[in-house]
Amino acid sequence: MIDANVLVDDNTVSQLAEKRARGQPYRSIGAILVDAGRLSPENADRILRIQHERGQRFGETAIGLGLLTQADIELGLSRQFDFPYLLKGNSQVSHELIAAYDPFSAQVETLRALRSQLMMRWFDSTEEHTALAITSPARNEGRSFLAANLAVVFSQLGERTLLIDADMRHPRQHALFGLPNRSGLSAILSGRSNIDAITRIPALVDLSVLPAGVIPPNPQELLARPIFQQLLQELGRRYDVILIDTPAAGVCADSQSVAARAGAALVIAHKDVSRIRAVTNLVDTMNHASIFVVGTVLNEF
Repeated sequence: MIDANVLVDDNTVSQLAEKRARGQPYRSIGAILVDAGRLSPENADRILRIQHERGQRFGETAIGLGLLTQADIELGLSRQFDFPYLLKGNSQVSHELIAAYDPFSAQVETLRALRSQLMMRWFDSTEEHTALAITSPARNEGRSFLAANLAVVFSQLGERTLLIDADMRHPRQHALFGLPNRSGLSAILSGRSNIDAITRIPALVDLSVLPAGVIPPNPQELLARPIFQQLLQELGRRYDVILIDTPAAGVCADSQSVAARAGAALVIAHKDVSRIRAVTNLVDTMNHASIFVVGTVLNEF
């Protein structure tokens, strides 16, 4: 949680210098919240006047006067420090994306900890380590949820992030991000489309999504085609992080095919749902196929 007592007006000299060096004008938190409709210009002036009289910080004064909430301050800080997140009711993105709507919560801190582990164990500056398959033994264990939220936190880090929905049996990413699913991965692999099917998520800056597209009759055969490997290689030159949502490994062999081409997999288990033997068997299968298993995550969401 970002503290409302963070000084956001007079002592942000280093931030101001950095923004000027990049040609970006520095904006106070008051101006940001006025533009966002959270604060009137008159109340902004009142807060600034009382702030200086009392020697307080902007957020502390505003909350004390009852003119702003902690959520308002967090919104202002996020925009001031180029940390994008969404406001409920203003986006087609599903509220399941907690990293996009509630980035200061304890749950999202857990996702950031996972992000740090993945940065250390797999993602680096080489093109060979840009893609990661997200898989699990069975359905309803949280693969799509975790893949989508991980993509958001990686983008918030400033990493050029691409989320690919390779579950061409029960795709979900288009629904989570409020995107059409007319063209996507299936069209690219069948030669009917190209990477223009990738959609940039404007509100989240560094995040792009490639939906699964129309559900084909032969998903496993499409994923086994050389064009999929070539696609990942091309995208690896454009993105820092590529997360790939896959079908349940216990339902079909698609996830193993995807993981083999990505080079690594993250295995998801759901608390009180997944069976230990199924998770162990999946990890063993990946290892026997020379797929690097970065780790196993116990999903409690």
